[in-house]
Amino acid sequence: MLGAKEVLLAEPRGFCAGVDRAIEIVERALAKFGAPIYVRHEIVHNTFVVNDLKAKGAIFIEDLAEVPPGATLVFSAHGVSKAVQAEAKARGFTVFDATCPLVTKVHVEVAKLAKEGYEFLMIGHKGHPEVEGTMGQLSEGIHLVEDEADVARVQPRQTEKLAVVTQTTLSVDDAAGITAAIRARFPQVREPKQQDICYATQNRQDAVKVLAPQVDLLIVVGSPTSSNSNRLRELAARLGTPAYMVDNAGELDEQWFEGVARVGLTAGASAPEVLVNEVIARIRQLGAVAVRKMDGIEETVKFPLPKGLKIDAATGLEIEVRKRPETGA
Repeated sequence: MLGAKEVLLAEPRGFCAGVDRAIEIVERALAKFGAPIYVRHEIVHNTFVVNDLKAKGAIFIEDLAEVPPGATLVFSAHGVSKAVQAEAKARGFTVFDATCPLVTKVHVEVAKLAKEGYEFLMIGHKGHPEVEGTMGQLSEGIHLVEDEADVARVQPRQTEKLAVVTQTTLSVDDAAGITAAIRARFPQVREPKQQDICYATQNRQDAVKVLAPQVDLLIVVGSPTSSNSNRLRELAARLGTPAYMVDNAGELDEQWFEGVARVGLTAGASAPEVLVNEVIARIRQLGAVAVRKMDGIEETVKFPLPKGLKIDAATGLEIEVRKRPETGA
């Protein structure tokens, strides 16, 4: 026994509505059309989810040239650029768009304001597919700022019509600081009526803010490519709580738990509950005798599926909807 007596589970944690919808789109496409189904980029940033869908017949690609004529193609939850949309249409694929509706909302706002003559500052991480998709809504006039130093350097062509948009999975606090720097330099800047950072990102970060001061160690279940999972680990560390991110229970290190009485556990928005349960089981092996769920916001958001996937055309029946399993705590 290494000392960990109790595990505190963050609430909410794990899958959000956008991730649930994206995975369901691929699963329903496979059920309706059969394998293979091609998916541009990882449907969500989680190794377990991607490997599970690969086993069912999904093929993940980055270049549409890898997709054969007449194939069914799914766009990932992160969204794609106008150029990718146009190429998919030109190649004649059957396309289902699994872009999270909250990302689509940002795309719609960019298109609307661009028609009114606006330029944009986008707060986000260079190279992230969501950022590439949003910036790819325009051929020019959108500038990426990753930190406050970028804000000081950026040179938009004009400042009379300047708007801010944000990657949906950022640190809420970091984004607020960068937005304040933008506002200080460009006082007339237009900000979104509602912040672009999604409800699930906000809720999971708020839960960590409550959880971190109550534990000696925080474990975040999430894949290295998951932006929102990385932000959860960084947030806990910033609050002074040692924190580690693991893709699965096999990555837990016994040494982390030496002298630890209480462990906090959360999961990024693309991490399934089955991985959380496996981590709980492993921490029990290391000495934990109790698992307790924190009080928190109950998320009831559900996004509709694209037309063409709601009903099985062969049977006329609704295809079974996946349910999120309850924790084994």
